[in-house]
Amino acid sequence: QVQLIESGGGLVQPGDSLKLSCIGSGRTLSGYAMGWFRQAPGKEREFVAGYSRNGGYTYYGDSVKGRFAISRDNGKNTVTLQMNSLKPEDTAVYYCAAGRSVITSCIMNQNAYDWWGQGTQVTVSS
Repeated sequence: QVQLIESGGGLVQPGDSLKLSCIGSGRTLSGYAMGWFRQAPGKEREFVAGYSRNGGYTYYGDSVKGRFAISRDNGKNTVTLQMNSLKPEDTAVYYCAAGRSVITSCIMNQNAYDWWGQGTQVTVSS
């Protein structure tokens, strides 16, 4: 069993930056693929960024490429999402997820992940 807790959400203005963190407990996350997803009101949950189980590969949704960066610190059992140049359309609840057996072709698929955090709200508004 893995517990994931997100933090770092808040209200920011367009163009600002925000850093989300996800800390895991229960097991080490070093052997898991990690992902960030988001869900805006009235919309389906969408993939934001992912970090492979091994090899250090990262993946991004088209809408955040070049603005967001995912990183992980296995020693601290954390995954972070650095979000720059935020836009109003980035407003959503952001979720951290961990998957034991996520292969590269499925890293954007939320159904491939085993554990989820409760989410943290990010609001981008002037």
